[in-house]
Amino acid sequence: MTIAPILAAVAERAAENPFQEVAREFGWEPRLFLSQLVLFTIVALVLAKFAYKPLLAMLEQRKHQITQALENSERTRRELANAQSKVQEIIGQAGSQANKIIEEARVGAAKISEQEAQKAVAAAAQIIAKAKESNEAELARMKSELRNEVTRLVVETSAMVTGNILSVEQKQRLADDANRQLVNN
Repeated sequence: MTIAPILAAVAERAAENPFQEVAREFGWEPRLFLSQLVLFTIVALVLAKFAYKPLLAMLEQRKHQITQALENSERTRRELANAQSKVQEIIGQAGSQANKIIEEARVGAAKISEQEAQKAVAAAAQIIAKAKESNEAELARMKSELRNEVTRLVVETSAMVTGNILSVEQKQRLADDANRQLVNN
C-alpha cells in the first residue's frame, strides 16, 4: 500500500466544500431537513398552546396551593401552640380550683363532723335526761304504790291485831301516820 492514493483521496475531498462534505458524510438532505423543521415548529406550537401553557397554569396553581398549605400549616402550628399553652393554663387553674374545692370540702366536712358530734352529744344528753326523768317518774310511781301498799298492810295488820274494831276514822288516821313516817324515812 502506498500512501499516494490515500493522499489523493484526501486532497480531492479537501477541494470540495467542507459543509457539503459533512452533509454528505451524515446523510443530510435539505428537503427532508426543511420538512422536519416545519413539523417540529408545528408540534412545538401545538404543544406550547395545548400542553405547555395549561401545564404552566397547573404548576402555578399547584405552587399557589402549596404556598397556601404552608401558610395554613404555619398558622395551624401557631394556633396549636397557643391552644396547648391555654390548655396548660386551664389545667393549672383547674388543678388549683380543685385543690381549693377539696380544701373547702375538708373544712366543710370537719365543720359538719363537729356539728354532728355536738348534735350527738346533745341527743345523748337529752336521752340521759329523759331516762332520768323516766326513772324519777317510775321511782315516784313505785314509791306511791309502795306507800299505798304499806298503808293498806298497816291498816289490815292493825285491824287484825285489834280484831276489826277500828272505825273508818281510825283507819284513816293510821294510814296517814304510816304515810308520814314513810315520807320522812
